[in-house]
Amino acid sequence: MSIFIFEAESLYNWIAERENFVLLDVRNKQDFSRFQVEGPNSFEMLNVSYFDFMEIEDECIAQLPAKDSKMRIVCAKEGSAKFVAEILEKHGFTDVGYLAGGIKSWGNLLIPRLLNPGKNYELYQFIRPGKGSCSYGLVYNKEMILFDPSRNGDFYFSFAEEKGCSIIKTVETHLQADYIAGSRIISERTGAEFLANTNDFTGAKINYTPLKDGDEIGFNGDGPSVMVVFSPGHTPGSTIFIIDQSYIVSGDIVFIKSIGRPDLGGKVAEWSNELFKTINNIKAMDEGYTVLPGHFIDWGEANQELNFSQSLLQVKEVNSAIYSIDNEQDFLEFIQSNMREQPPEYATIRLVNANLEIVDDEKAEILDLGKNECAASAYAAAQQQQ
Repeated sequence: MSIFIFEAESLYNWIAERENFVLLDVRNKQDFSRFQVEGPNSFEMLNVSYFDFMEIEDECIAQLPAKDSKMRIVCAKEGSAKFVAEILEKHGFTDVGYLAGGIKSWGNLLIPRLLNPGKNYELYQFIRPGKGSCSYGLVYNKEMILFDPSRNGDFYFSFAEEKGCSIIKTVETHLQADYIAGSRIISERTGAEFLANTNDFTGAKINYTPLKDGDEIGFNGDGPSVMVVFSPGHTPGSTIFIIDQSYIVSGDIVFIKSIGRPDLGGKVAEWSNELFKTINNIKAMDEGYTVLPGHFIDWGEANQELNFSQSLLQVKEVNSAIYSIDNEQDFLEFIQSNMREQPPEYATIRLVNANLEIVDDEKAEILDLGKNECAASAYAAAQQQQ
Protein backbone atom coordinates (compact mmCIF):
# COMPACT_ATOMS: atom_id res chain seq x y z
CA MET A 1 0.00 0.00 0.00
CA SER A 2 1.33 3.44 -0.92
CA ILE A 3 1.42 6.40 1.46
CA PHE A 4 -1.94 8.18 1.72
CA ILE A 5 -3.30 11.41 3.17
CA PHE A 6 -6.20 11.37 5.63
CA GLU A 7 -8.49 14.09 6.97
CA ALA A 8 -9.06 15.03 10.61
CA GLU A 9 -12.62 13.69 10.45
CA SER A 10 -11.29 10.26 9.46
CA LEU A 11 -8.93 10.30 12.43
CA TYR A 12 -11.84 11.10 14.76
CA ASN A 13 -13.91 8.26 13.27
CA TRP A 14 -11.08 5.75 13.70
CA ILE A 15 -10.84 6.70 17.38
CA ALA A 16 -14.62 6.65 17.89
CA GLU A 17 -14.93 3.28 16.16
CA ARG A 18 -11.98 1.77 18.07
CA GLU A 19 -9.86 1.12 15.00
CA ASN A 20 -6.51 -0.50 15.69
CA PHE A 21 -3.82 1.98 14.65
CA VAL A 22 -0.77 3.81 16.00
CA LEU A 23 -0.71 7.60 15.96
CA LEU A 24 2.84 8.87 15.53
CA ASP A 25 3.15 12.55 16.48
CA VAL A 26 6.43 13.95 15.14
CA ARG A 27 6.25 17.41 16.70
CA ASN A 28 8.79 18.40 19.35
CA LYS A 29 8.13 17.33 22.93
CA GLN A 30 7.13 20.82 24.07
CA ASP A 31 4.43 21.23 21.42
CA PHE A 32 3.30 17.64 21.93
CA SER A 33 2.90 18.13 25.68
CA ARG A 34 0.90 21.33 25.16
CA PHE A 35 -1.67 19.89 22.77
CA GLN A 36 -2.31 16.31 21.72
CA VAL A 37 -4.93 14.40 19.77
CA GLU A 38 -7.62 13.15 22.16
CA GLY A 39 -10.82 11.25 21.43
CA PRO A 40 -13.68 9.27 22.92
CA ASN A 41 -11.65 6.03 23.13
CA SER A 42 -8.07 5.17 23.97
CA PHE A 43 -5.53 4.47 21.23
CA GLU A 44 -1.79 3.97 20.95
CA MET A 45 0.18 7.19 20.46
CA LEU A 46 3.92 7.78 20.17
CA ASN A 47 5.91 10.99 20.12
CA VAL A 48 9.16 10.79 18.16
CA SER A 49 10.41 14.12 16.86
CA TYR A 50 10.79 14.81 13.16
CA PHE A 51 14.26 16.18 13.92
CA ASP A 52 15.23 12.88 15.52
CA PHE A 53 14.16 11.09 12.36
CA MET A 54 16.50 13.41 10.46
CA GLU A 55 19.47 12.82 12.76
CA ILE A 56 19.09 9.31 14.22
CA GLU A 57 16.78 7.57 11.78
CA ASP A 58 17.56 3.99 12.71
CA GLU A 59 17.10 4.64 16.44
CA CYS A 60 13.72 6.20 15.74
CA ILE A 61 12.60 3.25 13.63
CA ALA A 62 13.60 0.94 16.47
CA GLN A 63 11.06 2.68 18.73
CA LEU A 64 8.15 1.88 16.42
CA PRO A 65 5.90 -1.20 16.46
CA ALA A 66 5.80 -3.99 13.87
CA LYS A 67 6.04 -2.98 10.24
CA ASP A 68 2.56 -4.27 9.44
CA SER A 69 1.03 -1.83 11.98
CA LYS A 70 -1.34 0.87 10.75
CA MET A 71 0.79 3.99 11.16
CA ARG A 72 -0.92 7.39 11.14
CA ILE A 73 1.39 10.38 11.35
CA VAL A 74 0.69 13.95 12.48
CA CYS A 75 2.93 17.02 12.59
CA ALA A 76 2.55 20.78 12.91
CA LYS A 77 1.77 21.67 9.29
CA GLU A 78 1.82 18.42 7.21
CA GLY A 79 5.22 18.50 5.51
CA SER A 80 7.18 16.87 8.34
CA ALA A 81 4.62 14.07 8.61
CA LYS A 82 4.97 13.37 4.89
CA PHE A 83 8.76 13.27 5.25
CA VAL A 84 8.55 10.75 8.12
CA ALA A 85 5.95 8.70 6.22
CA GLU A 86 8.42 8.32 3.38
CA ILE A 87 11.08 7.13 5.85
CA LEU A 88 8.68 4.54 7.26
CA GLU A 89 7.82 3.32 3.77
CA LYS A 90 11.52 3.01 2.98
CA HIS A 91 11.94 0.81 6.07
CA GLY A 92 9.18 -1.55 5.00
CA PHE A 93 6.07 -0.19 6.74
CA THR A 94 3.12 -1.10 4.53
CA ASP A 95 0.19 0.95 5.90
CA VAL A 96 1.22 4.58 6.37
CA GLY A 97 -0.85 7.77 6.23
CA TYR A 98 -0.36 11.37 7.34
CA LEU A 99 -2.81 14.06 8.46
CA ALA A 100 -3.72 16.70 5.90
CA GLY A 101 -3.07 20.20 7.17
CA GLY A 102 -1.20 19.10 10.26
CA ILE A 103 -2.35 19.46 13.86
CA LYS A 104 -4.31 22.65 13.11
CA SER A 105 -6.77 20.63 11.03
CA TRP A 106 -7.45 18.51 14.11
CA GLY A 107 -7.71 21.65 16.22
CA ASN A 108 -10.39 23.11 13.93
CA LEU A 109 -12.38 19.90 13.44
CA LEU A 110 -16.10 20.05 14.32
CA ILE A 111 -18.25 16.96 14.81
CA PRO A 112 -22.03 17.54 14.46
CA ARG A 113 -24.33 15.56 16.75
CA LEU A 114 -28.14 15.75 16.61
CA LEU A 115 -29.45 16.05 20.16
CA ASN A 116 -33.23 15.84 19.70
CA PRO A 117 -34.29 13.30 17.04
CA GLY A 118 -38.02 13.21 16.37
CA LYS A 119 -38.76 16.86 17.16
CA ASN A 120 -40.13 19.43 14.70
CA TYR A 121 -36.83 21.32 14.99
CA GLU A 122 -33.22 20.15 15.05
CA LEU A 123 -30.72 21.01 17.76
CA TYR A 124 -27.10 20.20 16.96
CA GLN A 125 -24.04 20.11 19.14
CA PHE A 126 -20.84 20.82 17.22
CA ILE A 127 -18.06 19.14 19.19
CA ARG A 128 -14.55 20.47 18.76
CA PRO A 129 -12.33 17.64 20.02
CA GLY A 130 -9.09 19.60 19.71
CA LYS A 131 -10.35 22.39 21.95
CA GLY A 132 -12.65 20.54 24.30
CA SER A 133 -15.43 22.94 23.33
CA CYS A 134 -18.95 22.85 21.92
CA SER A 135 -20.98 25.21 19.78
CA TYR A 136 -24.62 24.76 18.84
CA GLY A 137 -26.97 25.12 15.92
CA LEU A 138 -30.77 25.38 16.17
CA VAL A 139 -32.54 24.63 12.88
CA TYR A 140 -36.19 25.30 12.13
CA ASN A 141 -38.12 25.97 8.94
CA LYS A 142 -34.95 26.37 6.83
CA GLU A 143 -33.38 28.85 9.25
CA MET A 144 -30.54 28.37 11.73
CA ILE A 145 -29.40 30.16 14.88
CA LEU A 146 -25.80 29.55 15.98
CA PHE A 147 -24.52 29.71 19.55
CA ASP A 148 -20.81 30.31 20.24
CA PRO A 149 -19.49 29.27 16.80
CA SER A 150 -15.74 28.77 16.41
CA ARG A 151 -13.64 30.52 13.77
CA ASN A 152 -14.11 27.60 11.35
CA GLY A 153 -16.76 29.52 9.43
CA ASP A 154 -16.54 27.30 6.37
CA PHE A 155 -17.85 24.38 8.40
CA TYR A 156 -20.99 26.27 9.48
CA PHE A 157 -21.59 27.58 5.95
CA SER A 158 -21.30 24.07 4.52
CA PHE A 159 -23.50 22.64 7.24
CA ALA A 160 -26.20 25.24 6.59
CA GLU A 161 -26.04 24.53 2.87
CA GLU A 162 -26.31 20.79 3.50
CA LYS A 163 -29.40 21.37 5.65
CA GLY A 164 -30.90 23.75 3.08
CA CYS A 165 -31.15 26.58 5.58
CA SER A 166 -29.80 30.09 6.06
CA ILE A 167 -27.99 31.36 9.16
CA ILE A 168 -30.22 34.14 10.51
CA LYS A 169 -28.63 34.79 13.92
CA THR A 170 -25.35 34.10 15.66
CA VAL A 171 -25.19 34.47 19.42
CA GLU A 172 -22.33 34.69 21.94
CA THR A 173 -22.81 33.51 25.53
CA HIS A 174 -19.94 35.81 26.59
CA LEU A 175 -16.74 37.42 25.34
CA GLN A 176 -14.61 34.31 24.82
CA ALA A 177 -11.05 34.23 26.16
CA ASP A 178 -9.90 30.72 25.28
CA TYR A 179 -10.68 30.58 21.56
CA ILE A 180 -11.31 32.94 18.67
CA ALA A 181 -15.05 33.24 18.19
CA GLY A 182 -16.68 33.03 14.79
CA SER A 183 -19.82 35.14 15.21
CA ARG A 184 -18.40 38.38 13.84
CA ILE A 185 -17.03 36.79 10.67
CA ILE A 186 -20.17 34.69 10.15
CA SER A 187 -22.33 37.81 10.57
CA GLU A 188 -20.21 39.81 8.12
CA ARG A 189 -20.29 37.07 5.48
CA THR A 190 -23.95 36.08 5.74
CA GLY A 191 -25.74 39.15 7.10
CA ALA A 192 -26.87 37.12 10.11
CA GLU A 193 -27.79 39.19 13.15
CA PHE A 194 -25.05 39.18 15.80
CA LEU A 195 -26.43 39.17 19.37
CA ALA A 196 -24.36 39.69 22.53
CA ASN A 197 -24.47 41.07 26.06
CA THR A 198 -23.28 44.68 26.40
CA ASN A 199 -21.79 43.89 29.81
CA ASP A 200 -19.06 42.04 27.90
CA PHE A 201 -19.12 43.76 24.51
CA THR A 202 -19.22 47.47 25.39
CA GLY A 203 -16.35 49.06 23.50
CA ALA A 204 -16.08 46.23 21.01
CA LYS A 205 -15.72 47.30 17.38
CA ILE A 206 -18.58 45.08 16.28
CA ASN A 207 -22.04 45.76 14.96
CA TYR A 208 -24.24 43.70 17.25
CA THR A 209 -27.72 43.66 18.73
CA PRO A 210 -27.66 43.96 22.54
CA LEU A 211 -29.33 41.12 24.38
CA LYS A 212 -31.93 41.88 27.04
CA ASP A 213 -32.53 39.70 30.06
CA GLY A 214 -35.75 37.73 29.68
CA ASP A 215 -36.08 38.40 25.95
CA GLU A 216 -37.24 35.79 23.44
CA ILE A 217 -34.85 35.64 20.45
CA GLY A 218 -36.09 32.53 18.65
CA PHE A 219 -37.90 32.09 15.37
CA ASN A 220 -41.06 33.70 14.10
CA GLY A 221 -44.24 31.67 14.27
CA ASP A 222 -44.38 28.34 16.06
CA GLY A 223 -40.67 27.52 16.20
CA PRO A 224 -38.86 26.61 19.43
CA SER A 225 -38.47 29.42 21.94
CA VAL A 226 -35.04 30.79 22.88
CA MET A 227 -35.11 32.60 26.21
CA VAL A 228 -32.29 34.96 27.27
CA VAL A 229 -31.16 34.62 30.91
CA PHE A 230 -28.36 36.90 32.11
CA SER A 231 -26.00 34.80 34.24
CA PRO A 232 -22.95 36.83 35.30
CA GLY A 233 -20.00 35.29 37.07
CA HIS A 234 -17.63 33.76 34.56
CA THR A 235 -17.70 37.20 32.97
CA PRO A 236 -19.99 40.17 33.73
CA GLY A 237 -21.91 39.54 30.51
CA SER A 238 -22.25 35.78 30.69
CA THR A 239 -25.63 34.69 29.35
CA ILE A 240 -27.40 31.36 29.11
CA PHE A 241 -30.16 30.47 26.66
CA ILE A 242 -33.10 28.19 27.40
CA ILE A 243 -34.35 26.49 24.25
CA ASP A 244 -37.91 25.18 24.06
CA GLN A 245 -38.12 25.10 27.88
CA SER A 246 -35.98 21.97 27.61
CA TYR A 247 -32.31 22.77 26.95
CA ILE A 248 -29.85 25.15 28.62
CA VAL A 249 -27.08 26.43 26.36
CA SER A 250 -24.90 27.25 29.35
CA GLY A 251 -21.76 28.75 27.80
CA ASP A 252 -18.98 28.78 30.39
CA ILE A 253 -21.24 29.00 33.43
CA VAL A 254 -22.33 25.37 33.92
CA PHE A 255 -20.19 22.44 32.85
CA ILE A 256 -20.84 18.74 33.32
CA LYS A 257 -17.91 18.29 35.73
CA SER A 258 -17.39 21.83 36.95
CA ILE A 259 -18.47 25.46 36.75
CA GLY A 260 -16.95 28.42 34.95
CA ARG A 261 -13.99 30.08 36.64
CA PRO A 262 -14.61 33.73 37.61
CA ASP A 263 -10.99 34.90 37.72
CA LEU A 264 -10.19 35.48 34.05
CA GLY A 265 -10.90 39.22 34.33
CA GLY A 266 -8.71 39.68 37.38
CA LYS A 267 -11.65 40.40 39.73
CA VAL A 268 -11.83 37.12 41.58
CA ALA A 269 -13.84 38.15 44.67
CA GLU A 270 -16.30 40.41 42.84
CA TRP A 271 -17.03 37.96 40.03
CA SER A 272 -17.10 35.03 42.45
CA ASN A 273 -19.99 36.64 44.32
CA GLU A 274 -21.85 37.14 41.05
CA LEU A 275 -21.19 33.55 40.06
CA PHE A 276 -22.47 32.31 43.42
CA LYS A 277 -25.76 34.14 42.83
CA THR A 278 -26.00 32.78 39.30
CA ILE A 279 -25.35 29.20 40.43
CA ASN A 280 -28.12 29.54 43.01
CA ASN A 281 -30.49 30.79 40.30
CA ILE A 282 -29.62 27.79 38.15
CA LYS A 283 -30.07 25.41 41.10
CA ALA A 284 -33.70 26.59 41.27
CA MET A 285 -34.40 25.75 37.61
CA ASP A 286 -36.25 22.67 36.39
CA GLU A 287 -33.94 19.71 37.06
CA GLY A 288 -35.24 18.05 33.90
CA TYR A 289 -33.59 20.68 31.71
CA THR A 290 -30.72 19.31 29.63
CA VAL A 291 -27.46 21.19 30.14
CA LEU A 292 -25.47 21.87 26.97
CA PRO A 293 -22.03 23.14 28.05
CA GLY A 294 -19.57 25.32 26.19
CA HIS A 295 -16.63 23.09 27.17
CA PHE A 296 -15.70 19.67 28.49
CA ILE A 297 -12.65 18.59 30.46
CA ASP A 298 -12.32 15.16 28.90
CA TRP A 299 -14.30 12.51 27.02
CA GLY A 300 -15.33 10.88 30.28
CA GLU A 301 -18.11 13.50 30.33
CA ALA A 302 -19.63 12.23 27.09
CA ASN A 303 -22.74 10.05 27.18
CA GLN A 304 -23.34 6.82 25.24
CA GLU A 305 -24.19 8.80 22.09
CA LEU A 306 -20.80 10.54 22.35
CA ASN A 307 -22.24 13.97 22.92
CA PHE A 308 -21.96 16.25 25.93
CA SER A 309 -25.38 16.69 27.52
CA GLN A 310 -26.74 15.84 30.93
CA SER A 311 -29.85 16.73 32.90
CA LEU A 312 -29.48 19.56 35.37
CA LEU A 313 -30.23 17.03 38.11
CA GLN A 314 -27.27 14.88 37.04
CA VAL A 315 -25.00 17.92 36.78
CA LYS A 316 -25.91 18.98 40.31
CA GLU A 317 -25.23 15.47 41.60
CA VAL A 318 -21.84 15.22 39.88
CA ASN A 319 -20.89 18.64 41.24
CA SER A 320 -22.52 18.28 44.64
CA ALA A 321 -19.43 19.64 46.40
CA ILE A 322 -19.93 22.90 44.50
CA TYR A 323 -23.71 23.13 44.49
CA SER A 324 -23.95 22.40 48.21
CA ILE A 325 -21.95 25.51 49.16
CA ASP A 326 -24.42 27.84 50.87
CA ASN A 327 -22.51 31.09 51.42
CA GLU A 328 -20.36 33.50 49.41
CA GLN A 329 -17.23 33.19 51.57
CA ASP A 330 -17.00 29.40 51.30
CA PHE A 331 -17.69 29.68 47.58
CA LEU A 332 -14.85 32.18 47.18
CA GLU A 333 -12.51 29.92 49.11
CA PHE A 334 -13.43 27.04 46.79
CA ILE A 335 -12.70 29.21 43.75
CA GLN A 336 -9.38 30.44 45.13
CA SER A 337 -8.24 26.91 46.02
CA ASN A 338 -9.06 25.59 42.56
CA MET A 339 -7.70 28.34 40.31
CA ARG A 340 -5.01 27.65 37.75
CA GLU A 341 -2.75 30.08 36.02
CA GLN A 342 -4.49 31.83 33.15
CA PRO A 343 -2.80 31.15 29.78
CA PRO A 344 -1.04 34.33 28.61
CA GLU A 345 -2.69 34.26 25.19
CA TYR A 346 -6.16 34.75 26.71
CA ALA A 347 -5.69 38.53 26.98
CA THR A 348 -4.94 38.73 23.26
CA ILE A 349 -7.85 36.45 22.35
CA ARG A 350 -10.26 38.72 24.22
CA LEU A 351 -9.02 41.70 22.21
CA VAL A 352 -9.36 39.75 18.96
CA ASN A 353 -12.91 38.71 19.84
CA ALA A 354 -13.82 42.35 20.54
CA ASN A 355 -12.24 43.28 17.18
CA LEU A 356 -9.83 45.56 19.03
CA GLU A 357 -6.78 43.71 17.72
CA ILE A 358 -6.34 42.22 14.25
CA VAL A 359 -4.17 39.15 13.73
CA ASP A 360 -3.37 37.24 10.56
CA ASP A 361 -4.47 33.66 9.98
CA GLU A 362 -1.17 32.17 11.13
CA LYS A 363 -1.25 34.07 14.44
CA ALA A 364 -4.93 33.20 14.86
CA GLU A 365 -4.13 29.50 14.45
CA ILE A 366 -1.41 29.72 17.12
CA LEU A 367 -3.69 31.58 19.55
CA ASP A 368 -6.55 29.19 18.92
CA LEU A 369 -4.62 25.96 19.45
CA GLY A 370 -4.77 24.02 22.71
CA LYS A 371 -7.29 22.95 25.34
CA ASN A 372 -9.47 25.43 27.22
CA GLU A 373 -8.80 26.51 30.81
CA CYS A 374 -12.21 27.93 31.70
CA ALA A 375 -13.40 25.53 34.40
CA ALA A 376 -13.13 25.96 38.17
CA SER A 377 -13.03 22.54 39.80
CA ALA A 378 -10.84 20.43 41.99
CA TYR A 379 -10.58 17.96 39.12
CA ALA A 380 -9.30 20.62 36.69
CA ALA A 381 -6.80 21.98 39.21
CA ALA A 382 -5.45 18.50 39.87
CA GLN A 383 -5.04 17.88 36.14
CA GLN A 384 -2.75 20.89 35.81
CA GLN A 385 -0.48 19.59 38.59
CA GLN A 386 0.10 16.24 36.87
